Amino acid sequence: MSTLSSHPPIVETPATAVHWEGLWPTEAATQAFAQRLSAALQLWPGGRDACLALHGNLGAGKTTLVRHLLRAAGVQGRIKSPTYAVVEPHQAGTGDAVWPIWHFDFYRFNDPQEWEDAGFRDIFAGPGLKLMEWPQKVAGQLPPPDWVIALDAIDEDQRLVRISAGSQRGRSWLSSWVAQSTEGAPDAP
Repeated sequence: MSTLSSHPPIVETPATAVHWEGLWPTEAATQAFAQRLSAALQLWPGGRDACLALHGNLGAGKTTLVRHLLRAAGVQGRIKSPTYAVVEPHQAGTGDAVWPIWHFDFYRFNDPQEWEDAGFRDIFAGPGLKLMEWPQKVAGQLPPPDWVIALDAIDEDQRLVRISAGSQRGRSWLSSWVAQSTEGAPDAP
């Protein structure tokens, strides 16, 4: 028996990267995506506790996506941008199906330590969906996102969207998302 066969490999072949790319030609397409994502997050194991990192320049549509996602999840009332407050807490669902959603905007942070000083570690350790705009401003403080959603504004209306996974469960969800997208099932999560 060789020693190579008695030990697990030190270096493994990395898992095939899964990603999704799409084009939102209108805000209605953004809304449709948000509705599909909301439904999926409520069905996927751990989806209600996901961390989603949103990347894109000013005006790329990050806050618009979040507003549509919150509405699709059932959030009622006014949905404010957390640009100045840094975080806006929300509750979605009713009765036993209530779940917290936290919308963060780290744009005004100048030092990642501000995240720690603001006491956000407790929020991220607790239950709830965390939606993070400008997560690069607090690099090294955040847990790995389940999904990274990158938005690029092509023009006034169109957005190029790229999704990649940052966690094992995010990869599982993204594999499901990609499979259902290629099956042509527009209403499938």
